[in-house]
Amino acid sequence: MRFVILLSAVSLLVFSGCDGACTQKSKHIDQLKIKNSEFKYELETCQKQNTQLADQVEVLSTLDSNKRLEGLYDLENVHIGAFSNLYDKDEDGKIESLIVYVQPIDNTGDSIKAAGQVDIQLWDLNKSPNEALLGEWNVSATELKKLWVSLFSNNYRLVFNIAGKIANYDSPLTVKVVFTDYLSGKVFREQKTIEPKM
Repeated sequence: MRFVILLSAVSLLVFSGCDGACTQKSKHIDQLKIKNSEFKYELETCQKQNTQLADQVEVLSTLDSNKRLEGLYDLENVHIGAFSNLYDKDEDGKIESLIVYVQPIDNTGDSIKAAGQVDIQLWDLNKSPNEALLGEWNVSATELKKLWVSLFSNNYRLVFNIAGKIANYDSPLTVKVVFTDYLSGKVFREQKTIEPKM
């Protein structure tokens, strides 16, 4: 009888230990299955991208490079929009913002969303040379492409915080824009006088 009880106890310990180990192995197998599914999905995605890129290379290799470039925009000029000015947004008597509208123009006279970098400067030409530059800002191509708007015309709308930089806006100031076109490498320079609104 003791032997039967002892054998039952040992069997119970062995089977319960196996159950714990088997559960651990089962969990590990499930995790491996999940990882395997993830790798399969990544492989399928890479294969699709690879096929798409191979198709693009094949198409591009058959096109005449000069004709291909004819279809792209040709930037000819950059204008500073008429609504570019300093603004008191909360109407508390203090100017907080410089808003500059930059309009790239192609060779057909249309405004286009040209890719590039913009450098802006605000000048008070009535001040001495070492005090004339009131502020300057750089807008990267990545940032610029998010700033395209269509209000009265299509253009980039650039807003800069100038709170505390200008005590009195009672005489004309000058906005200078340098636009570097990333397609052609051309650099366009434009400036505009802005005046206080009465």
